[in-house]
Amino acid sequence: MANKRRVLVVEDERTIAESVAARLRAEGFEVDLACDGPGGVAAAERTRPDLVVLDIMLPGFDGLEVCRRVQAARPVPVLMLTARDDETDLLVGLGVGADDYMTKPFSPRELVARVHALLRRVERAAQADAGAAAIVVGDLEVDPVERRVRRGGVEAHLTPIEFDLLAHLAARPRAVQPRERLLAEIWGWGDAAGTRTVDSHVKSLRRKLGADLIRTVHGVGYALEAPR
Repeated sequence: MANKRRVLVVEDERTIAESVAARLRAEGFEVDLACDGPGGVAAAERTRPDLVVLDIMLPGFDGLEVCRRVQAARPVPVLMLTARDDETDLLVGLGVGADDYMTKPFSPRELVARVHALLRRVERAAQADAGAAAIVVGDLEVDPVERRVRRGGVEAHLTPIEFDLLAHLAARPRAVQPRERLLAEIWGWGDAAGTRTVDSHVKSLRRKLGADLIRTVHGVGYALEAPR
């Protein structure tokens, strides 16, 4: 799967950037490096990567602005790196188009696993969306072909992974989906180490579509309510 896949790493800490690049190249990826915000945007335009590994704290302008500009030009999976485990930063990152995040320090081996999982998710979503019927639950409309979401006739702009998570829940209204199952089916992860990722994406969906849309089942997971 990694053959001929191109990853752009935008990271100003040279040691981290080189370590990540070496591990990705060992897995068969083509890797480009950028060390600041403007360079990251320019590299994304020039190389058209299949995935971007993006640090939040960068010279020039930060990773959030890089993500915003890159996604506006061409949607691409983004794995964000942050030195702070701050929920506000993470939610902002998800809101501008990041698909996943990792907190420093991290294992390069785990990062590569996340990259593989994100790319598998993109391929799987593209195959599933082709010819799929629209989902209507109450005043919520989810169109898998055009990848559009409307609530009460008003369109909401979701990131790719937010859309996939919502579509998964909307296809099973009122059915409780454990976090571990969501991680496996949406993110492609085989363990429960990233349950906070699910929680953060659910919070972002609630902010965009309404707090009443997704019900928390404490200690288990989430269920989509049938909105009126």
